Amino acid sequence: MSQTSIPSTIPPTTPSTTRLTRTTRETSIQVTLTLEPGESRIATGDRFLTHMLETLGRYAGATLVLEATGDLRHHLVEDTAIALAEAFRRAAPAGRARYGHAVVPMDDALVQVALDLGDRPYCRAPLPAKLYAHWFRSFAFQARATLHARVLRGHDRHHVVEAAFKGLGFALRDALAPESGVTSTKGRVRWSESPGTEAP
Repeated sequence: MSQTSIPSTIPPTTPSTTRLTRTTRETSIQVTLTLEPGESRIATGDRFLTHMLETLGRYAGATLVLEATGDLRHHLVEDTAIALAEAFRRAAPAGRARYGHAVVPMDDALVQVALDLGDRPYCRAPLPAKLYAHWFRSFAFQARATLHARVLRGHDRHHVVEAAFKGLGFALRDALAPESGVTSTKGRVRWSESPGTEAP
C-alpha cells in the first residue's frame, strides 16, 4: 500500500547568511558569509592571502565567498580583515558562547589563539610576518573582540602564520556556538539615553 507524504507546515531552517560590500578609493571587497560548513570561494589576487582566508573559513566551520581587489598589498590584506571581521560580527548569534581558544601544531610551528567576542577590542598577536600581525589586529578591532595569538615555537613563517589562522578559525567556531545563558557576571549590558540630553 502506497503512502502519501503530508507536507510539513514548518518551513525548513536555513543557515543565516551575511552579505556585505566594502568599497574605498584603495580597495573593493565583497563578502558572503554563512555560519555552516561548505566550500569557500576566495579571489584576492594574492595567493598567500587567499590561502589563509580559505583556511580560516574551513576551520571556523563557515562558508566564505570573498572577492577583493586593491591598489597595494598592504591595503588589500588590511581591508579584507576589516570586511571579514564585520561579516562575522553581523553573523554572530545574539546568544553565543563568546569564548574560544585553540593550540594548533603545524610541522615546526605551535601557535596558541584565544578569543573573546565580548565587545572589548584588543589584540596581541606578535606574528613573524608584520603584515599578518596587522591583519589580526585589524580583524580584532573591527570584530570588537579580544584576540591573543602566541607563537610557542616555529621557524617557518608560512607555517606559523597558517597555524595562527587555523587557531583563529577553531576559536571562532567555539565562540560563535549558540549559547542560551548570559556569559558575563554583569548580566546583559543595556544602553539608554539620559533624560534631557539633546543631540548636538
